[in-house]
Amino acid sequence: MLNIFKIGVILFAIAISLNASAQDVAALIKEGRELNSQKRYPEAIEKYKSALAIEPENPQANYQLAFALFASGKGPDGLPYLDKAVNANNNAPLTAAAYSLMGSIYGNANQLPKAITAYKNGIKTDSTNQRIYYNLGIVQYRSKLYADAGQSFVDAIKRDSADAGSVRMFALATFHENKRADAILGFCRFLQLEPNSKRSAEAFGNLQNILQRGSLQAEAGYEPTPATKAEAMMQNKLITKVLAGFMTRKYASPTALLTAQLKELFTAFGDKYKYAVYYNKLSQTDNFEPFVRVISQSGIPENAKWVKENTDKVTTYEAWAKGNKLQ
Repeated sequence: MLNIFKIGVILFAIAISLNASAQDVAALIKEGRELNSQKRYPEAIEKYKSALAIEPENPQANYQLAFALFASGKGPDGLPYLDKAVNANNNAPLTAAAYSLMGSIYGNANQLPKAITAYKNGIKTDSTNQRIYYNLGIVQYRSKLYADAGQSFVDAIKRDSADAGSVRMFALATFHENKRADAILGFCRFLQLEPNSKRSAEAFGNLQNILQRGSLQAEAGYEPTPATKAEAMMQNKLITKVLAGFMTRKYASPTALLTAQLKELFTAFGDKYKYAVYYNKLSQTDNFEPFVRVISQSGIPENAKWVKENTDKVTTYEAWAKGNKLQ
């Protein structure tokens, strides 16, 4: 009976010790995250290391330590901890976050194939994580895998249709493929979401380049597939046909010209491309002029003034945009 009593006391003591250790680890991780939020990364790193000294396989502590190392400019040092976070964890969002951080570390080190693999592993773990699709697209874009990048940005947009960054990169990826109908629609959608920024000025310049039939120089290291070449040729043939009619017409202002060009293009696009149905429908309404003025503010100064002076028309247009589903 005495021995049984002693064993019980020992087990109880062990249980208390384990519970205290778990509480210590949780407290250290919490303190580390607070230090992270204050960008006090060296101190946060010490907190996470103290937590791992108690519980070496703790997934959260390993992930947070890797994140702090990455944030402090020591990303590669965090890779072993991310391996532990992935291997010792059955929480899908945390595992996906660990893979995503791996992708960022490899991307910053210009190890692009490894970054792509890491992001794809993250997507396999958690296919709802919109940011991983975006990050994967960025690395594919940097690798000049424009078709793959375009699809990744489409996947990101499916999960957040109002993410201007994903829409912008979709437009740029298709522009690099010389698929100019997709690019026109993508740039219009980006400018609709983000009409006033440095990125907007660049996007409007790219849109004007297409409308003015500017040439796209061949990129070193990029070889489109036969299917991509065929699709680009078909899109450009359609655009050239539509824009040819504007060579001999005169318009009262750049806005009037842009409005007419986009209206005819959207009609010609019909339902063939992403966003085509939506913009074709918009072009048949009285909200089309406010739309054109909103998206061209960064390139046509008079339209920034018009938007401020015609808030009623802009509000009506915005209500239409909100009430009609993107297609």
